Amino acid sequence: MADFGKLIQRSEFEWEIPVSGDMRVPAILYGSAELIRGMDQKVLEQAANVTRLPGIVKACFAMPDAHWGYGFPIGGVAAFDPAQGGVVSAGGVGFDISCGVRSLHTGLRREDLDAHGEHLAEELARSVPAGLGSTGRIHLSGREMDAMLTGGASWAVAQGYGQAQDLERIEEQGCMSGALPDQVSKRAKERQRDEMGTLGSGNHYLEVQVVTEVYDPWIGERFAVNIGDILVSIHCGSRGLGHQIGSEFLKKMAIAAGQHGIRLPDRELACAPIESPVGRSYLGAMRAAINCALANRQIITHLTRQAFDRVFPAARLDLLYDVSHNTCKVEEHRGDGATRQLFVHRKGATRAFGPGHPDLPAVFQETGQPVLIGGSMGTASYILAGTREAEARAFSSSCHGAGRAMSRRAAAKRWHGRGLVEELAQRGIIIRSPSLRGVAEEAPGAYKDVSDVVAAAERAGLSHRVARLEPLVCIKG
Repeated sequence: MADFGKLIQRSEFEWEIPVSGDMRVPAILYGSAELIRGMDQKVLEQAANVTRLPGIVKACFAMPDAHWGYGFPIGGVAAFDPAQGGVVSAGGVGFDISCGVRSLHTGLRREDLDAHGEHLAEELARSVPAGLGSTGRIHLSGREMDAMLTGGASWAVAQGYGQAQDLERIEEQGCMSGALPDQVSKRAKERQRDEMGTLGSGNHYLEVQVVTEVYDPWIGERFAVNIGDILVSIHCGSRGLGHQIGSEFLKKMAIAAGQHGIRLPDRELACAPIESPVGRSYLGAMRAAINCALANRQIITHLTRQAFDRVFPAARLDLLYDVSHNTCKVEEHRGDGATRQLFVHRKGATRAFGPGHPDLPAVFQETGQPVLIGGSMGTASYILAGTREAEARAFSSSCHGAGRAMSRRAAAKRWHGRGLVEELAQRGIIIRSPSLRGVAEEAPGAYKDVSDVVAAAERAGLSHRVARLEPLVCIKG
């Protein structure tokens, strides 16, 4: 439980850990008093530790869903200026690089699913491999692997997995520039060779959802989201490749930090100067992992479309948006009276550009970027929109999900997978998973209340609620 004695309340939903000792900037936490009080004290400690890293700008921010992580808190945001000796940290990106959420329209309505939910669940579970170590039907050669790591979703579309218009509604238009496949180890590539088009395990899922509430009809109309509509949400990342890159570079950065005279308040905050050889190598490998995640979600989209076509031939799964939440990206942000290029780490946090941002496609210029917030198997998900205020609040960032309130081990002791599947079935939610233990670990009760998190993000000015979605079918990793 967080120690309120160390916090200064700046507003109803903004709390500050003031600069003390060797902190370079303050740490800012967003959330209601209840959410802040429920955060592990470790979140405050980790956020304060991040502020001690060289070149940090303005503050370290923690989103309303923040919880303890490796080095950085999950839900942490921090930006670094290379002109001021700024660093890049693998722990500030996370192990599942570019884990993210993609939402698809279906053109179907709630009543269309009533008689076909079980059939659809079986087709989706058969089409999209899920679970620990899951592999798919795609086997990449060395040349194909490098092409995928360079091209991302653009590569996937060129291979026949999807359509060109999909790319307009993906961050970076489906391809992260600056990727360096030669900086990705042989081991990382070997782990990924057979994993393209797979969900993996943990909190990853493919979910069929129904829109139950629209908070902003004007934006809802422009996002083509109406009450009763059926959408599909895909949540996954860069699989084994991203994890391997994160593990390898944490070791390299621990050495590099000492070589560059960087004093680490916590070994888990291993980092390297952005302009150093290790820093540049990590950025190239990380960008390749971003492309891997974008290609993976694009292939899963193709497999999902095929599954729907077998059950609902008239369905049309057009992409609403695809957004990542474990990245470090170079972005222009204004501060101290000037616009600077900063390296923004978002770990368990979503980019949330507001209306008029030059990096958004024309279709979202008036509304702001869609911000896709995943629920936890049996709970709601949300579609939000980025706000102009978020730029000043937290480098245009928002929350990414509910945030864990309990460890996976504790959840597995408290709940039983089979019982959860039966309980959710009674609520009209169909679960398919290769692991009942995995279901128990991801029990809805193991997470914070996503509605509270989303409401806090809106009240803090980080993003704006557009629609609420409830799960109907969930393919769980």
